[in-house]
Amino acid sequence: MSSLPQRSPGPRTLYEKLWDSHVVAEENGEAILYVDLHMLHEVTSPQAFAGLIEQQRLIRRPDLTLAMADHCVPTTGQALGLDAVEDDQSRAQLETLALNSQIHGIEHYTLGDIRNGIVHVVGPEQGRTQPGMTIVCGDSHTSTHGAFGALAFGIGTSEIEHVLATQAIRQRKSGNFRIRIDHRLAPGVTAKDMALAIISNLGVDGATGHVIEYCGSAVQALSMEARMTLCNMSIEAGARAGLIAPDGVTYDYLKARMPRAAWTQALPRWKQFRSDADAKFDHDVHLDARTMAPMVSWGINPAQSLPIDACIPSPDDHASPKQRALTERALSYMGLEPGMPISGIPIDRVFIGSCTNGRIEDLRAAASVLKGHRIPSHVHAMVVPGSGLVRQMAEQEGLDAIFREAGVEWREPGCSMCAAMNNDRLSTGERCASTSNRNFENRQGPGGRTHLMSPAMAAASAIAGRISDFRHLN
Repeated sequence: MSSLPQRSPGPRTLYEKLWDSHVVAEENGEAILYVDLHMLHEVTSPQAFAGLIEQQRLIRRPDLTLAMADHCVPTTGQALGLDAVEDDQSRAQLETLALNSQIHGIEHYTLGDIRNGIVHVVGPEQGRTQPGMTIVCGDSHTSTHGAFGALAFGIGTSEIEHVLATQAIRQRKSGNFRIRIDHRLAPGVTAKDMALAIISNLGVDGATGHVIEYCGSAVQALSMEARMTLCNMSIEAGARAGLIAPDGVTYDYLKARMPRAAWTQALPRWKQFRSDADAKFDHDVHLDARTMAPMVSWGINPAQSLPIDACIPSPDDHASPKQRALTERALSYMGLEPGMPISGIPIDRVFIGSCTNGRIEDLRAAASVLKGHRIPSHVHAMVVPGSGLVRQMAEQEGLDAIFREAGVEWREPGCSMCAAMNNDRLSTGERCASTSNRNFENRQGPGGRTHLMSPAMAAASAIAGRISDFRHLN
């Protein structure tokens, strides 16, 4: 097996190795990168296909393209196919994706196909996401796939068209940002808490212009699914992508999802994708996992998050006029007062799902908390699995029965309330405990108020009818 191409002088980071191994050409400080996997969904792809048709261009590598329906699909009645879609625009988007996939010979998981689901759940689940790849998709949380040691990032509609036509993309190289997290997380503290703790530390723009590499004993101890949660949230700190070097956890995950011969052949090359011991990073942050606690967002971006035992901050806590104004805006939108404990804030809705926390481990964590409990009648809670296969596995394990017995709705796969592009959305003023990745204003519905947290915390909050620490649940 030949060694990786070397363009950067001296020792290299994982990001530099990924970059160097995909450069096709360089010009004026930019590079053309070859793309190994291009994933499509129904919302950001129609315009790109229309551009190709207008220019009479073909798709260069349909075999390296995977399409699925996720953003605006209903989470009930999917066996009906498009007949389950009430919104005319959503139905048109889904029909367009199906037609374009058929015309161009693209593999497409349609509504109701058990393989279908959220793009960032399905790619890894199908063994399509692998170490050493470049992966792009018209969705910002493509950073999820960096958990495998792949350079993965979201792209815009014009870039989708370019990748379809050329199987390459023009990029300017990012900086290297290493976050080392050592020691072990305390029991009950999860990758979601780790991600929110990092973002609250860095701020929403702390890693802008950089690719983050996560390392350290706390990261190595994470499961593959937990690593995906961590990398998924990288974009919320402003990073272009997030990376974790592949190791035995990665290889074992893929061994169960790939043909044995292909896995065996790829393994030696995968093992080359890690930062050299003396590689230089532009920024280095060291954190101690032992200091991390279950986190809850209180404001209108993920950086506005605090440990569950903390209190809502005051604008006066900030010297910066910009930060004071942002805090005031967040308090007003969220209907909160400075000094209020985060724990105990009443909620109306609970959403467990999304590309951040819609995998089987997340559902198991929520079910373990909900088992034997019944949520109050004023709380509307739903669990939305990340794919049809996740849903099938959960039902085989009896998790669906636990959810239903607790009074929680068991839905079908899709982005659901994370994107609020279907009927799963908040009403004005409703407050939601959510396992999704963004708590922006109006994100989950006009005037909706979102508190980000882990699946276990969301489940405990559903039981209590208020934001609660599952570790203290009676």
